[in-house]
Amino acid sequence: MSWKATRMFHVKHRDSDASRNQSPNPASADSNKGAAAAGGSAREQQITSLTPDNHGGELQVDGLRPENLVEVFGDRAPLAERYAQWLETAGIQRGLIGPREVPRIWDRHIMNSAVLEEIIEDGERVIDVGSGAGLPGIPLAIARPNVKVQLLEPLLRRTKFLEEVVEDLGLDNVEVHRGRAEEKAIVRKLAGADVVTSRAVAPLGRLCQWSLPLARVGGQMRALKGSSVAEELERDKAQIDKVGGGKRSVVELGEGVLEESTFAVIVEKAR
Repeated sequence: MSWKATRMFHVKHRDSDASRNQSPNPASADSNKGAAAAGGSAREQQITSLTPDNHGGELQVDGLRPENLVEVFGDRAPLAERYAQWLETAGIQRGLIGPREVPRIWDRHIMNSAVLEEIIEDGERVIDVGSGAGLPGIPLAIARPNVKVQLLEPLLRRTKFLEEVVEDLGLDNVEVHRGRAEEKAIVRKLAGADVVTSRAVAPLGRLCQWSLPLARVGGQMRALKGSSVAEELERDKAQIDKVGGGKRSVVELGEGVLEESTFAVIVEKAR
């Protein structure tokens, strides 16, 4: 497999996942994964139409473009810029990302997610579990138009946001699905993926319970995690074994791209 990632190793730091890869949307953590009602709440259905085009002022993210934007996204860099604008406008208004995250939208969220492409092969089908505001799925889809990305999210207001962003950016390699990874109907519909990914969604053992059933045998969960992931692998070993987890490793991503590298845990589906 011709991954660009250069180092695979076990990490023994004690930094928490939250300090390195905190989700831009606190409700995308596992504590809130079951919060969606069948039709969505009244609040979810009363969403105004703030977009990058009608925000009424200058956008902070436009002045924070990273110098290596084109290096990561190539000629699709304008799509990444447009996505950043969506996060700063509708993303904040709808509670998908906090206002204090705006100065960090590029480095902590978009670029941090985009480096996942270092371990994704051309033509693979990737499911982003608990996608929230589209992280890491949308940056991955922008960086790699030859990869099919399926965004899986249970909450109505988030799936509406994702659908609007995907349509506005013209991402024909992206699908949005509403549901929870553990639902039987979702497993029947989406199972067999080459890769199942996520970012700051749940502890590793539970994440494997949700992710591995969606992968094909021989496929992998490749999830963005903090530098304490090696400790999680040891802690949750029995739980991972129980759900069919096979070979597992940790990869460092983003060297030379991010100010601080991030990490992905890779767990193969053995059965």
